[in-house]
Amino acid sequence: MLSIDLTHIFKARGIDRPYTFLVKAGFTSHTAHSLLNSSTRAFKLDHIELLCKALICEPNDLLVFSPDKDQVFSADHPLLKLNQVDNSQNWRQTLATMPYKQLKEIAKQINLNDQSEK
Repeated sequence: MLSIDLTHIFKARGIDRPYTFLVKAGFTSHTAHSLLNSSTRAFKLDHIELLCKALICEPNDLLVFSPDKDQVFSADHPLLKLNQVDNSQNWRQTLATMPYKQLKEIAKQINLNDQSEK
């Protein structure tokens, strides 16, 4: 089954109040609730676009695929790439405790990537 999972992105972005974030981003309270509880089975393209704009991500970052127990897929099936690894690590905490020298190296890499995309 294909579904939307936003928890890992909210955690990575340091968004502590996902419902409030979604409503401020332009979602109705009903849609925000459905997205947060993974209870939506139909995805509007404009909702996916709005999520990607607000969370600065791409559609594949939103989707998770969980095969039904009676379905068998080859290990290299493209849908299996949508299985998100739960990275429960708090990125803010990681950055806060990282040595300054490493932070400078990360910033350097980010700047190099930004320049190469122009």
